[in-house]
Amino acid sequence: EEIKDVVTPSHLIISIAAGVTLETMEKILGTEIPVIRVMPNTPCMVGKSASAFALGKFASESDSVLTHTLLKAVGEVTETKETLLDSYTGFSGSGPAYVYLMIEAMAEAAVRNGIPRDVAIRFAAQTVAGSAEMVLQRNTHPALLKDSVVSPGGTTAEGLAVLESKGFRGTIIEAVTAAKEKATALGKPSL
Repeated sequence: EEIKDVVTPSHLIISIAAGVTLETMEKILGTEIPVIRVMPNTPCMVGKSASAFALGKFASESDSVLTHTLLKAVGEVTETKETLLDSYTGFSGSGPAYVYLMIEAMAEAAVRNGIPRDVAIRFAAQTVAGSAEMVLQRNTHPALLKDSVVSPGGTTAEGLAVLESKGFRGTIIEAVTAAKEKATALGKPSL
């Protein structure tokens, strides 16, 4: 609302406010202002973001191209329907926190097993980065890459059995869904 008196249809508003819909922003602005809603993530600070964006009803193809160019400068980007942006929020926008928690847990386990903390954090982060890069470069489903690491009766099989018995996969799915639902709730008008 603070900017509605100074923006004109020649401006482009790009919003990263989670859950705030294009319709809400367009209503607040009150005129035919082009608006684009973006869900980036914090790895944009190191040029490794995964950003999704949706066009408002007054945004043009050139606005889309400009937004794509801006976001591509800091990572991967895709244009999507607004109805999917809350889903992107749940897995990509919030995703770095889930990955950081995994890195933290892996490093903590390494420290418990005698590895110095600085090395444990660096190796846990590198393991995640390298694994992610293999998914991207090889264009292979993560399940196949996971299976390529597992030896029958080996250490990885043992560790995966513990993760599955503790509900790791289901917990990640529930966390992503909860974050998506929270983003959707943020976009609903309060009564």
